[in-house]
Amino acid sequence: MTDTTPAPSPAESGELRAALSRVRSEVGKAVVGQEGAVTGLIIALLARGHVLLEGVPGVAKTLLVRTLSQTLSLDTKRVQFTPDLMPGDVTGSLIYDAKAGEFSFREGPVFTNILLADEINRTPPKTQSSLLEAMEERQVSADGVTRKLPDPFLVAATQNPIEYEGTYTLPEAQLDRFLLKLVLDLPERDVEVAVLTRHAEGFNPRDLVAAGVTPVLDADQLRRAQAAVATVQASPDVLAYVVDLARATRQSPSVKLGVSPRGSTALLAAAKAWAWLNASPGITPDHVQAMVLPVLRHRIQLRPEAELEGVSVDAILRSILTQVRVPL
Repeated sequence: MTDTTPAPSPAESGELRAALSRVRSEVGKAVVGQEGAVTGLIIALLARGHVLLEGVPGVAKTLLVRTLSQTLSLDTKRVQFTPDLMPGDVTGSLIYDAKAGEFSFREGPVFTNILLADEINRTPPKTQSSLLEAMEERQVSADGVTRKLPDPFLVAATQNPIEYEGTYTLPEAQLDRFLLKLVLDLPERDVEVAVLTRHAEGFNPRDLVAAGVTPVLDADQLRRAQAAVATVQASPDVLAYVVDLARATRQSPSVKLGVSPRGSTALLAAAKAWAWLNASPGITPDHVQAMVLPVLRHRIQLRPEAELEGVSVDAILRSILTQVRVPL
């Protein structure tokens, strides 16, 4: 199992880092201009977290996840969340086998390495919450039996930030389960021209092999990289810095609900993964600061008056970064 995977040697860690760097290059063969999101997904995999991808339709959210899965040789399944989707459609259900005369469990699409939960906010809370146990415990319980999910396991959920009609806002308890919230903006003009150029040259987003995307890492190597991330050290000063940042969100006059202790641990986990990717044996304040926005932005609830004034969560977090004392 993952927890027993031994940490690799320093030399092997270097090889794994180089391979993960090539993952970004391979994904770039199919997805243009989303390097930050690719890095975020890799960090989430290394930190054993989940990702909420937010962007308007057509910014390659689905293609990004599919391509990443291919480069990592991981199994992936996609679920289109709709108003009539039932929990069993995600986690699995008991079905009656007429020939055997007994019930058996049919695994749902959550039994995969990377689950793409497309437009997760289009399904009612009952179905959304069916993912909670899978995301937190990495297991599914049905008919009194607990079934472990494959490892590695990551949920990449997408949602449209513009369209609210017919959607169900994710509750804070479920948002807290996502390690990162990555925002995929519309591309700049030159990037959009590059996308069109590829399509004009025959690029088919449904044929990643023809696009030249090749696997550069497998599940076992990814587990070894996760074990290496777990060895990254954090000094007491840096731990205190993480706590001070989280506490500062609770004291902001514009914030109704600040970052929970779970958010602090998420920030630490993401910073460890980022530090390891940068070949650092320990976390520095720079690593923490780099992860503050993607880790904390979805864990903060603004006061209504702040929302009316147009205050953004990202602006609050940037302000907090300038106010909280940085350890030397």
